[in-house]
Amino acid sequence: MSEHQCTALRLAASGVPPLPLRAGKLPFGNCPACARNACGGRPNMKTPGPCTCPAPCHGWAAATTDPHVINSQTWARAWREAAAVAYHPGGAGLTVVDLDNAEAISWARASLPATRIVLTTRGEHWIYQGTMPSSNAVRPGVDIKSLTQYARWLGPGTGTTAPLPDTVRALAVKEPSTARRAPQRLTMPLRGGQGECRHRTPAYLDRGIAMAEQRITEARSGVHSTVYRTFLAVLSTHGRCGCLTDAHIARLFTAAQTKGESPRHCTDAWTNARTALGM
Repeated sequence: MSEHQCTALRLAASGVPPLPLRAGKLPFGNCPACARNACGGRPNMKTPGPCTCPAPCHGWAAATTDPHVINSQTWARAWREAAAVAYHPGGAGLTVVDLDNAEAISWARASLPATRIVLTTRGEHWIYQGTMPSSNAVRPGVDIKSLTQYARWLGPGTGTTAPLPDTVRALAVKEPSTARRAPQRLTMPLRGGQGECRHRTPAYLDRGIAMAEQRITEARSGVHSTVYRTFLAVLSTHGRCGCLTDAHIARLFTAAQTKGESPRHCTDAWTNARTALGM
C-alpha cells in the first residue's frame, strides 16, 4: 500500500473525503465509459450526478470516505501513479481560502479572523468551518475552495478552525444585475447599526478600510464588481456595530471614483450591499 493511499484512508476515517491527484496537481481523467460525461453523470463536475462509476472519475466528485472504494482494485492504478492526495473541502464541511502570495497573506491577516492555517508551496491555506460556493480569483492571489472543488492535502496545519465569516462569503457574491436605485442627491449613505462591536482595537477598523481602498485601487479589471464586493466585505465586518463613520465611507467612495466609478454607482453599490446583508 502506497503512502498516498495510507494518507487517504486516514483522512476518510476522520470524515475528510480524499481523492488521488496525478502529476501537476490534476485529478485523474474520466474512465472510457465516462469520457465526455457519456455516462450522464456530474456534468462539468459542478454537481453530483447519477453516475456510480467505481473508478476515481469526475474530479472532485470522486472524493469519498468509503474505505472499500479507496482500497478497491479500480483505484489501485490511480494510487500507484498518484503524485499527491487531495480532498473535497465541501464534503468535510470546510472552506479553504487559498492565498497564493505574500500580498494575499497580508490581506488575510488584516481582514480575516484567525483560523487553522496550512502552509503551501507558494502561500497558505486558511481553513474555516462551513461551506460556500467555490470561486477563483475573488481578489489578487485569493481563491475560495469549498463546494465543487478540491484542495491538495498538505497536513493538518496549526491553529483552531474558526467559523466561516461573512467577510469570506462576501468575496464570492456578485452584484445584482439590476441595481436598487437611490436618489442622485444622496451622496453619503447611512452608517451601520448599533450592534455589539467585535473589533479588537480601533486600528483593526483602520486597517480594514485601508485594505479595502487598496483592493479597489489595484483592480485591473472588473472594477464595477470589485467595488461592490469590497463594500459588501466592509459592511459584513464593520457595518453592524456603528463604528463606520462618514469619513470611512468617504474614503471608500473616493477610491472607487478615482477608478472611474460614478457617485451614483457608488451609492447603488453601497445600498445593494446593505440590502444583501439585511441592513
